[in-house]
Amino acid sequence: MTYLPPYINLHKTGELQKRISLLNHILARCELCPRRCHVNRPEGELGFCRAGAQLMISSAFPHFGEEAPLVGSKGSGTIFFTHCNLRCIFCQNYDISHLGNGETISSEQLARYMFALQERGCHNINFVTPTHYLPHIMSSLPYAIDLGLHLPLVYNCGGYESLEVIKLLEGVIDIYMPDVKFADRAVAEKYTDAPDYPEVVKAILHEMHRQVGDLTINEWGIAERGLLIRHLVMPQGLAGTRDLMHFIASEISSDSYVNIMNQYRPEYKSCNFPELKRSISLKEYGEAITHARIEGLSRGFDQE
Repeated sequence: MTYLPPYINLHKTGELQKRISLLNHILARCELCPRRCHVNRPEGELGFCRAGAQLMISSAFPHFGEEAPLVGSKGSGTIFFTHCNLRCIFCQNYDISHLGNGETISSEQLARYMFALQERGCHNINFVTPTHYLPHIMSSLPYAIDLGLHLPLVYNCGGYESLEVIKLLEGVIDIYMPDVKFADRAVAEKYTDAPDYPEVVKAILHEMHRQVGDLTINEWGIAERGLLIRHLVMPQGLAGTRDLMHFIASEISSDSYVNIMNQYRPEYKSCNFPELKRSISLKEYGEAITHARIEGLSRGFDQE
């Protein structure tokens, strides 16, 4: 049976529009993320993320570099949003997240981009760094659904989310894909100015898993629903991989799909931090995999 995303029924019942109204209310004194800048974004005020009143994207295309269950044979319909609420100093997409390169579009245009990606055969719509534009994205969904959108929606984020806001996404997002970055408060503060990141991301993982459960993959190898966790291994164990793998296995699920990533490289302002000036070693990556295996994790880095 073909998977039918729950957001379609939310639209039919009018619940989707209620969620959109609530998010727009939050935007007017912005509390979309834990930074709670309290700026009036619709009036053009800017907070930490530097996103203003209008929606901005940098690109929209079928992406073949994502995880295999998202990519399949036709690609993940990926939309990169401009700006970011974390602004990691080592960000590999700093031209988008820090420098704000992109184009301004309307919610109706976003809906057309989404439907066009579906028409090209993509297996899902993958929102990359969507946190600070959630009211705009949600506002686009009624237009997209009316056009015929029926693909799973992927929430591809940095894990620094408002619990209140994530709860408003229940039944809207099919696949949550947080990048779980840091286990240590001091490290998170140094590189993202978010010392509460470890506590926030753990609460968010619990809520995301409550909503969608472990990642489910259909008979064609395509993800339809669930939690897909990313974790970037950093030099000198700065990400706290051992502690994060223990938390995921013991408090979320030992069947969690975890992509342990080895592609850290010095970018943007990392040259100002001696400990970040190099890529990770094979030994460091191997140790990260070993930590995960010891905790009983296997999905995402071992063979399915």
